[in-house]
Amino acid sequence: GGGGGFWGGGWERSTPPRDPPPYPAVVESTEEFHFVERLLPPACVPSPPQHPSYPTPSGWIPPRVPPPALPYHVGRSRMHNLPLYRRVANGNRRITELRRIRGDIWALEKELREFVGQRVGKQPLTQVNELSGTLRLKGHVDNEVRAWLLLKGF
Repeated sequence: GGGGGFWGGGWERSTPPRDPPPYPAVVESTEEFHFVERLLPPACVPSPPQHPSYPTPSGWIPPRVPPPALPYHVGRSRMHNLPLYRRVANGNRRITELRRIRGDIWALEKELREFVGQRVGKQPLTQVNELSGTLRLKGHVDNEVRAWLLLKGF
């Protein structure tokens, strides 16, 4: 034990800690919570509104209900859009990426490659990732892929 300083003891001579002073009781007020509620983000994304005609002015079309009976399914993004993305890799390599694919991704790839090939004039190169459920196509062919997805009812 003994000596003071940085490392040295002194704890034998210290006083035990005291209990903290009592705090006043907390009172919750719910009267004015409606002012706060309108500032909070919504708990989930609401379903899209019904429109008199489709496509909407922005070009959005809802998925077919019930979904088509195919061996594969392409889900919508959380904002109800098609999960279709354009990429540019290494400065000049154009890639179109389709995500959220479930089921037989190889059947989807075969049908999509034939459809895009007829539209563009040559079969695009593709890369399938079964684990993540994504399909990449060489080139910016997102308009053709979007047309195919809407034709299928996704």
